[in-house]
Amino acid sequence: MSTTALKLADVHKSFGSSKIINGVNLAVAKGERHAIIGPNGAGKSTLFNLISGFYPLSAGYIELNGHMISNLPPHRINRLGLSRSFQVTNIFPKMSVFENVRCALLWPMGYGYSFWHLCDRLKKINAKAEEILERINLADRRHIPAGLLAYADQRALEIGITIAGNAEVILLDEPTAGMSLSETERAVELIRDVTTGKTLLVVEHDMQVVFNLADRISVLVYGEIVATDHPDKIRQNPQVQEAYLGKESA
Repeated sequence: MSTTALKLADVHKSFGSSKIINGVNLAVAKGERHAIIGPNGAGKSTLFNLISGFYPLSAGYIELNGHMISNLPPHRINRLGLSRSFQVTNIFPKMSVFENVRCALLWPMGYGYSFWHLCDRLKKINAKAEEILERINLADRRHIPAGLLAYADQRALEIGITIAGNAEVILLDEPTAGMSLSETERAVELIRDVTTGKTLLVVEHDMQVVFNLADRISVLVYGEIVATDHPDKIRQNPQVQEAYLGKESA
């Protein structure tokens, strides 16, 4: 049985004549927390969009738990066990916090197109939504319209939505961007908690978050991975220091 949750093999992506991703090879082990770092414009979000099906590949292939997912639509990739958050908060602002989480539970719990069921009577789904709200510390704000939450709480809600389908592989795109130090610390603890036993691939600019959270780190520069290693080795890598962390940061 394969121990690789996510595999990218010679993945390329071009927009016209512009090459954004240029031959990425990456293997993320099951249960691993793996971070992708790199300067602005390196192609990190593009790589996430390729993995989650929002962009078609120009070449190469991607596997999820041994299943070929190259160029599948996002909903099919999600149903194979991958869920993601976005760089810009992606919630239903006029729906309550509780309703946002419940919506994310409907399809995986068997109510995708069941228009004849009243959501308030779906006891298992409602109980699961309450459980998730407890985990993300938003149970006391369950009835508030999601758009009225503080920014950090909106990000926590999006993480709750991301884990609602019980996906085994979770992609988080800059989950702590725009947060204060205390908010970031709480977000890291939340991410660590909700991804226990799961596979995490995270794009993040905050190096403190990356080095505290990741088991391994890959460095993406101009569409190519220039290094993949454990955090301490990445800190000491001269090529990484020059390309991303800065020449003086050893």
